Amino acid sequence: MTVRPDVVVLGAGVAGLSTGVRLAEAGARVLIRTAAPPTRTTSALASALVGPNLSPPGDPQRGWTDETLRVLHGEAMPGVTLREGTLAARPAGATPPFAERTPGFRPLGDDELPAGFGTAFDVRLPLVDMPVYLAYLLARFRDASGELREQAVATLDEAATVAPIVVNCTGLGARALTGDADLYPLRGPRIVLRNPGIERFFLEAPITPTWASIFPHDDHVVLGGAQRRSDDTTPDPAEAADIVARCAAIEPALTDAEVIEHTVGLRPGRPVPRVEAEQRGSILVVHNYGHAGSGVMLSWGCARDAAALALGQSTPPA
Repeated sequence: MTVRPDVVVLGAGVAGLSTGVRLAEAGARVLIRTAAPPTRTTSALASALVGPNLSPPGDPQRGWTDETLRVLHGEAMPGVTLREGTLAARPAGATPPFAERTPGFRPLGDDELPAGFGTAFDVRLPLVDMPVYLAYLLARFRDASGELREQAVATLDEAATVAPIVVNCTGLGARALTGDADLYPLRGPRIVLRNPGIERFFLEAPITPTWASIFPHDDHVVLGGAQRRSDDTTPDPAEAADIVARCAAIEPALTDAEVIEHTVGLRPGRPVPRVEAEQRGSILVVHNYGHAGSGVMLSWGCARDAAALALGQSTPPA
């Protein structure tokens, strides 16, 4: 970029790339500065089932999720597949409010329930293969004349020397940039198996310290889950074996499937995501971080609102 950018976006995960796309396609000159390429961000490790939208009316997260679902249903994107699957809970009578609005919603009868579960229903939702999807977002950003530079920014004051508008999409890195005491690391392992022929996803709810999730793609299956407050990214073989065993109890075909990847990422935990503008002298800083395990699900809605704040536009209601 030979001229000074209008906006510098910090971070190249799904939040940074989605926001960068929105800004660049709106005509802004956008530079993304990042400590790591998209394939090495926390977003690349996401399981990335988008939906269902169970946030109540009036909650900003409901509007953000609706926007993401609108975009993913409305545009063909590499890495995004609409799949049928099952959401389940251990207690009986645990179907959450608003679940019936989900495409493909069908409660399962008692004779269809997975063993050990008292509530289950089928739905049809977007499932995202994150490495493929992030590559698509980066290409789309560059097609809109955006530039990405692998060069970390140490402070917001440094970022302010790059462009008059700064959009902070640094995830957990926002702890150091902003001093946000509400932000904390959520350790999450990613276990990838060679797909033995599974086509339907499965997700146990609610998300607690441990659960079971099975997210199939063409040649591989991403399993979850476990989470706890920790900044330790060391893979734990016992933890991985426990995840595989929980998932194989639901889908026996996974029992002998080959493990081809075991990594650990740190989700940016926060009581609520931070999407807001902050004036720092003559510089406008827009924050878009703290999405915990919902970064992909909230991505296009938060990108819409963050881009609107950066460009001085009013944001749509939730």
